[in-house]
Order: sequence, then structure tokens, then C-alpha cells
Amino acid sequence: MAFSKITRRAKIKRRIRKKITGTSLMPRLSVFRSNKQIYAQIIDDSTGKTLISATSFNNKTAKGTKIEQAAVVGKEVAEKAIKAGIEKAVFDRNGYLYHGRVKSLADSAREGGLKL
Repeated sequence: MAFSKITRRAKIKRRIRKKITGTSLMPRLSVFRSNKQIYAQIIDDSTGKTLISATSFNNKTAKGTKIEQAAVVGKEVAEKAIKAGIEKAVFDRNGYLYHGRVKSLADSAREGGLKL
């Protein structure tokens, strides 16, 4: 039985989300990556609200390769989180492999002071 990339990612995403939930004390840092952009949100699943978001879409400082753009977005989301009083978060890779842009975003968020 052959799976497409989309169904494979959805299956991995369900498996991850069974174990990971964001609380008000430790919200979830969720990553979405499209072909051209990367998006990051810090979500409180107990209330179902997005607390902080960052994107490479209209970000003037996010230039260079896609990996460099992801690093800028990770640093931006960490700065916003610390400003909002969030120090710890659970990392949700959203079914993507922890590699490339996703890894770059997570590493730069850690460098920005966010504990993942």
C-alpha cells in the first residue's frame, strides 16, 4: 500500500500530537513549512488560542536561503515569547522531519532564550 507524502505526514502528525499538548505554563511551538515560507506559532491548547506567531512571509529581515529565513523566524518567535513571559515551550514539528528548516528554526529559538 503506497502512501503519498501528505498522508504520511498526516499520520506522523497524529502520532506526535497524541503525546504533545500545550498548556498555559508550557505552550506548544508549532511549525508549518510551505514550499516558499515557514511559519511558527506558540499555542495554548487548553484555551485553544494562539499566543504568538512569526512568519517569513512579510519579514524584511528574513533574507537568504530558506534555512537562514527559518533561523530568523525562530529567533523572532523566541524574542516575542520571552517578552510575553513564556520561557518554556514544547516543540511540535508538525509531522516534518527534524532536519533542515525545522531544525534551524528550533535551534535559533533555543539560542534566543526559549527552552524547548
